Amino acid sequence: MAEGHRWDRRSVLRGAAVLAGAATVPLLGETTAASAGGDADALFTSGRFEQAGRAYEELLKKDPKNLHAARQRGYVALLGNRFADAEKYLKLALSLAPGDRHANHLLADCYLRQDKLGPSAPHWKAAGEDGYAAWFAAVRGEAYQIHGESARVPWTQVDPIPLVEASVNGGPAKRFTFYTGAPNLGLRASVAREAGVKPVSSQKVDFGNGPFWAHYGILDSFRLGGLELRNIPVGWSATESGEDLDDADSDGLIGTWVFYHLLTTFDYAGRQLILRRRTPEAAAKARAGAERLPLWLAREQYLHSTGSFTGAAGSRTGVVGVNLGGGSEIAAGLRGKTAEQLGIRTDRDRQIGTFAQSHPAVVHPCYPEEIRLGHAAARGVYCYSNPNQQVNVPWPYGTGFDTMGWFSHCFWKPYAVTVDFTAMSLYLARGRAA
Repeated sequence: MAEGHRWDRRSVLRGAAVLAGAATVPLLGETTAASAGGDADALFTSGRFEQAGRAYEELLKKDPKNLHAARQRGYVALLGNRFADAEKYLKLALSLAPGDRHANHLLADCYLRQDKLGPSAPHWKAAGEDGYAAWFAAVRGEAYQIHGESARVPWTQVDPIPLVEASVNGGPAKRFTFYTGAPNLGLRASVAREAGVKPVSSQKVDFGNGPFWAHYGILDSFRLGGLELRNIPVGWSATESGEDLDDADSDGLIGTWVFYHLLTTFDYAGRQLILRRRTPEAAAKARAGAERLPLWLAREQYLHSTGSFTGAAGSRTGVVGVNLGGGSEIAAGLRGKTAEQLGIRTDRDRQIGTFAQSHPAVVHPCYPEEIRLGHAAARGVYCYSNPNQQVNVPWPYGTGFDTMGWFSHCFWKPYAVTVDFTAMSLYLARGRAA
């Protein structure tokens, strides 16, 4: 990829960078809005996506050559996995400006979600993502082939990071953590070498602790319980000599792209993953007795829904990040501005050094009166606030819409939460999944 600062995000085994409960948009950036959108942009940034989509359509009726409106209308459709609309408007945007990197990135993501990896490659390249372009161009045949109907995979560990066992290319069980803030399936370098996975794309990355190599390849088989996925894009990072970067607590990390192909229940209360094929019958079982909440998917892997934070100065409901898995002692993280405006009690004397999107960050412990996602709520729980984190970071570093904060590993512990990428819904129920 062209932008070196983004390689560390892709390299999912960089340990603390991924597993520290990172936010759903990067640490640095400025909030801007394109002047071409007007009210449509205001609706979009505030998370009123359906209304924004209609507003962008009205702009296009008045000005069919409005690149910004076409691109944003396609983005709105992509957030909800409405692929036909996304392709229609993003192709319109590219007919107006074939070299537009943002539109190319969105269309590449649209193809990626449909497993059209080959067609995605030239758009990744046009977006400046040379690593992705070479990786996906190398995939032959159907990616993410699913064998088996379902699996229940017990967690061998819950804290500090959840762990499950999985087999790589038919080998012995390995310890994998999982995190929806990460994109692809990732391996340690030693596991990739043991499984005989060869890179189809590599790039040297300059990172704060020294250079390393980011490699991408194709894994023949990945088995979780009674369910197997075949022909899977996989990534790993290694030192210049080819060794593991560090002594990680796991052998790999399962990211959103794997879960995206399944109907996945993160059964925190039951300490298990329930993996099913994405069928109407399986979805009906998953949502039985559960509350249905909206789900949006941004920038290839970041999950969002609607939630609220409450402090001494009031309460606010809006778009929030949904981080399932990973490792964090907090129930939620808040943007500094959110905590300040809501009067949330914050301990500024006890700063914590951590990471947010692989960037060093200093955060403060804070204690909202309530955090809520649908009927699921926690009161007075330990969270943290990042005073330097913006509520909105535009492309290419962020989603371009406002998020007040994100819900993290500890929030989910009393619940079972199912992610349905067909209906674009989050099903949330208290207690162990049936």
